[in-house]
Amino acid sequence: MKISTEQIHPEIREQGEQFRQGLPYFSLDIIKQMYAARNDVVPDSRGLQVKTVYLTRSDGSKLRVLIYSDGDTPTSPVPGILWFHGGGYAMGQPEDEIAMIEQLVLASRGIIFAPDYTLSLQAPYPASLNDAYLSLLWLKDDISNYNLRSNQIIVGGCSSGGGLAAALSLYARDKGEVNIALQMPIYSMLDDRMVTESMKDNDAPVWGERSNKNAWDIYLDHQFNSSNVPIYAAPNRAEDLSNMPPALSFVGTIDPFYDETVQYFEKLKKAGIWTNLLEIQGAFHCFDISAPESQLTKSAFKFLSGNLKFALDNFFAEQD
Repeated sequence: MKISTEQIHPEIREQGEQFRQGLPYFSLDIIKQMYAARNDVVPDSRGLQVKTVYLTRSDGSKLRVLIYSDGDTPTSPVPGILWFHGGGYAMGQPEDEIAMIEQLVLASRGIIFAPDYTLSLQAPYPASLNDAYLSLLWLKDDISNYNLRSNQIIVGGCSSGGGLAAALSLYARDKGEVNIALQMPIYSMLDDRMVTESMKDNDAPVWGERSNKNAWDIYLDHQFNSSNVPIYAAPNRAEDLSNMPPALSFVGTIDPFYDETVQYFEKLKKAGIWTNLLEIQGAFHCFDISAPESQLTKSAFKFLSGNLKFALDNFFAEQD
């Protein structure tokens, strides 16, 4: 669907139109340029304590993981949240989502682990999923070192990071080695088929159909436009969502991912899984990053924080 200026929520309309005029879509060249420049700007840590660890992959290379906390030594076990950044699987770094990470730390009083997973311009699927699963296994094994609750490992992310969190939830369910207590796939990139009404011809600010097609093309490589795409690459292809973790998210109604997010949550609900999805009228993709001081963003963060606290009081997944 084509997105008119009037369809954008008035509070974020100016920011949206400025973005749309400056960068109508992410071409392959622009994606490559942004990938190359991804380490140029490192946002302020917002007063959080940040540490870095390096995990060793099977080939001997290193995976950087940032660890965010409020700096206080927990007197009792706290939740551990594995958080994946967005960027169409091709761009970005963990530091980009410090505003969201700050909200998660404040709401959970837990520790956020943010892997700098392999981007698709380095290697296509399943490289990022392999990094995500390596991080999950490490987190389970190192629970005592960080004074984490063994029954409250949480995964989440925004955009492609949300897609990776959903994919990891499916993969972990099927592998049976780690039990996840909650998934938080925020306005997530879930479906490579791009056949939903909210995706077709979508030219909303920040991310639309053309950007999405280019990102999936890079991520899936030779599998793009095939019928053999695994559910661990595009989680909305999965039909059996039984035994999945409870799910929490928000998404804008003019976001190209709106329909696939709703579909994913409906399938979870049909499988008997607890879900809570906030649909935000007139919000485009990554509106919270484009307009961080808007009431729309504050309301979305309040919803996420409140429901995260509810989840921490109610959802547990014991490790075998």
